[in-house]
Amino acid sequence: MAMSLFGPTPPDFSSNPPQRAASPSPLADRMRPEAIEEFVGQLHILGPGKPLRRQIERDELGSMILWGPPGSGKTTLATIVARKTRSDFVRYSAVLAGIKEIKEVMAAAEKSRHYGRRTVLFIDEIHRFNKAQQDAFLPYVERGDIVLIGATTENPSFEVNAALLSRAKVYMLSALSTDEVQALLRRALGNEKQGLGSQHIEISEELLRQIAVFANGDARAAYNTLETAVAAAPRDAEGRITITDGLIEDAIQRKVLLYDKAGEEHYNLISALHKSVRNSDPDAALYWLGRMLEAGEDPLYIARRLIREASEDIGLADPNALSVTVAAMQAVHFLGMPEGNLALAEAAVYLSLAPKSNALYVGYGEVASDAQKTIAEPVPFHLRNPVTGLMANFGYGKGYQYAHKAEDKLTDMQCLPDNLKDRRYYRPTDQGFEKKLKEKLQAIEEWKKKYARGG
Repeated sequence: MAMSLFGPTPPDFSSNPPQRAASPSPLADRMRPEAIEEFVGQLHILGPGKPLRRQIERDELGSMILWGPPGSGKTTLATIVARKTRSDFVRYSAVLAGIKEIKEVMAAAEKSRHYGRRTVLFIDEIHRFNKAQQDAFLPYVERGDIVLIGATTENPSFEVNAALLSRAKVYMLSALSTDEVQALLRRALGNEKQGLGSQHIEISEELLRQIAVFANGDARAAYNTLETAVAAAPRDAEGRITITDGLIEDAIQRKVLLYDKAGEEHYNLISALHKSVRNSDPDAALYWLGRMLEAGEDPLYIARRLIREASEDIGLADPNALSVTVAAMQAVHFLGMPEGNLALAEAAVYLSLAPKSNALYVGYGEVASDAQKTIAEPVPFHLRNPVTGLMANFGYGKGYQYAHKAEDKLTDMQCLPDNLKDRRYYRPTDQGFEKKLKEKLQAIEEWKKKYARGG
């Protein structure tokens, strides 16, 4: 029997868990896989032959941190471990437990180990434990009294103590794809025992996909949406349920839009946003941005594209563009949605009205081409750093001209390799701040010509 923090009653995830009732448990709970073969997604860590899968199948678990977004399967993995392991399995949430409960569990685990029993401890939301609470696990993990499995939605590098992190393997779980979420919904509709298969539900593949899109990789959210729609749907004379657009809109509290984050429309809309910004049309940029956000697009995906556009289409014509877009990304990460949508809107409008230059984009493209097509000449000796005396004897740093010692802070030293010495990659435009950079670059070139003539 598994240990319990709150008395002799076994926890939900015991080694021999009781049969689940078909009702009134939420659909997401009823549909949890009971075996690793039923688990959907995370093939990079749970595919055939992968280390974590082998550990679970052989019941040879080591301490681990499961890091992933909501609904990606962290608790489900813990459920599977609970059914598979021959150890005592204890689960509790870091939201509810304190240091007293931790010490009680650790003491019980230490006693169990003396009797040859191993304890697997699953902690949901481990990032909510403070440093002292996390430190309490260390000696027990080190001695092998417990196998710790922590689940977190936050980056363990910042939220889990380094000492504890060094004793646990971190597995990163990805948000489920739209196809994977849709497959889970189909499974729920076809499962008569734990799912909705006995309710004679009719729903189109298009609506299933819309639910999957809005879930944004969160299987639990998708199950909840489907279950809410089914509960609200009327039955016909034969007891059948037909799920309509209106029922889905009511369940998700927003209009169902034609959008598929994994398909062509995804790329069509981001292309429309990008080209509207490039064409300095803030109204169109706002519209396409709103279309994507209201259809459930990942806001951080949009933020990444806006950051790219700040460099590709604006560049040094307005150096603040990059700062504005990075700040928008941070605001979205900090606030979440829907509060973060205005930060993205601010960035889209700023980029639309900023002066445009693709000089950096073109210049870097030429650099990349030359790096691929030309001989990789060694770095000239005068640009090498003579770190040791031996390197100095071989000529490292010989002939280097220190610009800060020059009156104009300029020298005629060649910095490109000989085969590219006359190449010009960055050619600034007359737009915005880049006009000043162009004037500066021209002044530098005039100085070098004058110096070459002996001026």
